Amino acid sequence: MPSPLFWLFSLIMLIGGCAVIAFRNPVSSALSVVACFAGLAGLFVGLNAYFIGIIQILVYTGAVMVLFLFIIMLLDLKDEQKRAKSLAPLLAGVGLSIAFIIQLIGVLSKSPDKIAPALNAETLGAAAADFTKGGKIATALTDGRLPDVHLIGHTLFTQYNLPFQILGVLLLVATVGVVVLSKKTEEKKTEDRR
Repeated sequence: MPSPLFWLFSLIMLIGGCAVIAFRNPVSSALSVVACFAGLAGLFVGLNAYFIGIIQILVYTGAVMVLFLFIIMLLDLKDEQKRAKSLAPLLAGVGLSIAFIIQLIGVLSKSPDKIAPALNAETLGAAAADFTKGGKIATALTDGRLPDVHLIGHTLFTQYNLPFQILGVLLLVATVGVVVLSKKTEEKKTEDRR
């Protein structure tokens, strides 16, 4: 990825992330998250991870943010009211930021300086031994192609199947909960009008 594009997409992500916190309107914050996701997708594409970049746009920017906007509008959230400024949240934010930086330095200082193996035909052919012989993944690796979509699916549905299903149920429960809460709010408004 050319360096100017990297910095452009990184800047889009940083501005979007800061805008999420800065905006008081929930819809504006949600749209700022969309900008942040778009910058992240650009970084993925720049790293030649085209599938993940496209999924980032389709799933997160498209589906999840539409769901968030739908929920925000369904709940009819108003702008956040300004509260009296307190020193405790500021100190907690600074403390958490310092703890994160210390943790990041610790992780990066202990990370091994390993270089990813070259994706040539010999390396891919050797990796084919880890998969079922004659399967799509093993065949593609033997032919010298990298079946990234199949590898992601294989990893997701073998090693991470339970967390994936738990996440799906969790999102479903959250959506049903919002619909139930919004119905109670509408019923309360109707009773108050009477």
